[in-house]
Amino acid sequence: MTPRLLLATRNPGKVREFAYLLRHAPFQLTSLEEEGIGLDVSETGQTLHENARLKAAAYCADSRFVVLADDSGLEVDALDGEPGSLSARYGGKKTDAERVAFLLSRLQGVPRERRSARFRCVIAIGAGSRIVGMCEDECSGVIAFEPKGDKGFGYDPVFYLPGLGKTMAELTLEEKGRVSHRGKAARKALDILNTMKAGVQ
Repeated sequence: MTPRLLLATRNPGKVREFAYLLRHAPFQLTSLEEEGIGLDVSETGQTLHENARLKAAAYCADSRFVVLADDSGLEVDALDGEPGSLSARYGGKKTDAERVAFLLSRLQGVPRERRSARFRCVIAIGAGSRIVGMCEDECSGVIAFEPKGDKGFGYDPVFYLPGLGKTMAELTLEEKGRVSHRGKAARKALDILNTMKAGVQ
């Protein structure tokens, strides 16, 4: 029987992306909703690493699965790295659109050359009540002056990729997977998962 890999997120955008990015993993992917897991883990860590580890450890203890948990954040240079680990709760806003609008308000009057930013993703993999792997990666870009595109989620509509001439929200799932922070980190996670399946870990 193929072992199951639990995607420890309630964000449907992340579930969709990870399902695509890890489609060749030697595990059957499942989600918190599919398994009826009601546990909610508070992201009380001060860093993306701490939050990813917190979630992976908590769901390992509560489930029979190998667990993949991530924490991702947007770091804007003109805002001294904000929102960072608070990206999902930035300004106390509840929806993606509200958080994007709040971010743009914070950058009002900031010229294009000072709107550099990066997305970062940290992934923790847990099994047997312990963390068995950590990986991370990032994607650099510029914060646009207004949202553009209807794909993706979060800050994707204002994260402009100069090399592609598009925002992250204008990319297909395949295009985003090639260049995004989550896509790059997921490829590293896939190496860990393949090693686990081979019985080395």
